[in-house]
Amino acid sequence: MSRLALICAALLASVLAGCGTPSQPLPMAITQAEALQVRGWVPESLQRQVALAPVQGGEATGRWWGSRVSAVTLQQALDESLYAVGMRPASPEPAARFELQAELLQLQQPLVPVMGVTVGTAVRYTLVDKASGKIVYQRRIANTEEASLGDALVSPSERLRIANERALRANISLLLRDLVTLRP
Repeated sequence: MSRLALICAALLASVLAGCGTPSQPLPMAITQAEALQVRGWVPESLQRQVALAPVQGGEATGRWWGSRVSAVTLQQALDESLYAVGMRPASPEPAARFELQAELLQLQQPLVPVMGVTVGTAVRYTLVDKASGKIVYQRRIANTEEASLGDALVSPSERLRIANERALRANISLLLRDLVTLRP
């Protein structure tokens, strides 16, 4: 095989590996082990009392390159995490006392994911008492996580997806650990 053919084959492989890979909600939700750790610390006033407002921010993954996080995906991950720790009510009735609002402010990714990929996220969370409209908790949580070459050997966009999911799972975990300290 000629040198030109090898270069063309390598370029084709890199283009095919670069197809967009959207982040998934379940890997972004906290693990069962984390849920068990947090569940015992949830104050009684927050047990089954936190409804989730529609998540703001985020963007859908493009077809050709990268990995993004949509608002719907983050919504599902937050919803699952709140349910796992016992904060989200099992049914809409009776209505929850609090509403959690979330806005994905930043998803900082490398322009070209190479070996290891580090992703930074920032999400603004606001917990509102629905009866009074009073803000009980508000914080911008920012963190970074990474995915190494060993996590997805061939596909840089897979490494990017894995780093996205890890960063947002850690972000949600930090939120829940903050919320259990509240005594509204």
